[in-house]
Amino acid sequence: MTEYTYFLNRTDHYHIHDLKTLGWELTVCNALWNPSSPCRKILKTDAAFGVHLDGFLRTLFPVDAVRRVLEVGGGTGVLMRDLLNIHPLWSATMLDISPYLLGRQKESLAGSNAEFLCADFLAAETDDLQKFDCALLNENLGDFPTLVSLPKDAAPEDLEAAPASALNQAEYFRASYGLQFLPGEPINIGALMTVDKLCRAGVPLIYLSEHSCEARAPEAFAAYLKIFPTGIPERISLKGHAEYTIKFSHLQNIAQIRGYQVIRGPLADFLVLDLTPKALLALRMAVPATDEQEILQHFIYDLYKYEYLVLIRR
Repeated sequence: MTEYTYFLNRTDHYHIHDLKTLGWELTVCNALWNPSSPCRKILKTDAAFGVHLDGFLRTLFPVDAVRRVLEVGGGTGVLMRDLLNIHPLWSATMLDISPYLLGRQKESLAGSNAEFLCADFLAAETDDLQKFDCALLNENLGDFPTLVSLPKDAAPEDLEAAPASALNQAEYFRASYGLQFLPGEPINIGALMTVDKLCRAGVPLIYLSEHSCEARAPEAFAAYLKIFPTGIPERISLKGHAEYTIKFSHLQNIAQIRGYQVIRGPLADFLVLDLTPKALLALRMAVPATDEQEILQHFIYDLYKYEYLVLIRR
């Protein structure tokens, strides 16, 4: 039987010291912030991401009753800007590990009722989270630490093994929630800790999203979108760091055991496509002929590769 050495894939050094722009990383939220974005034109409703998300959450939870909201890893702040424009009575706390991104959030939210904390969410005290009515983590769970393994006989001698605390956390999730990890499978330990922390704090409404290793393309698009549910977190190599896709069934399990109602699905549930001729052409092109077609292909792919969880405390 193969023995494995685990190490911890981290992105914090990159986000704290090296990150200076998000221009090269086209997230779904970023793809919709500009009113002239071609991605807006292939949705049934031409609006920013925050407007779509708010409309969706309204069907599930009395969001007008929310007052104190926490956003972790808020990027450039455009999601919270949209939400505060809709909900002027909300008070926002923006928590981010990146000084650069926190600075961008301050620019986006200038004049808004918001405070800004440069900190690691995983170091937050559970008691400090109990004051929030809502927590948002949009398109960023893959930035949290992931336990990754190599066969012992293939691991470099200078490889820094994962700390015992991370391995103990994995054992905690096995014992407390019955989570099963295949031998050598990457473990989204940071994402698991995040959901566990928020649920133990009893935050009434939690929204999370990220690339999923359990997503699949809808049957109608299966010939064009190569999205298959491997069930094993996959490595995504990005500028200066690597992330891993998320095993959402594990997060769902934690929330349900903690007594939360769980709503789960692809972002396409609330970012509803309008299959215009331009969208269909982009979808069917084996190789995009224009920059716009490439953007639309990437955007449509992400609508189904990303999953969301909405957790509502019972």
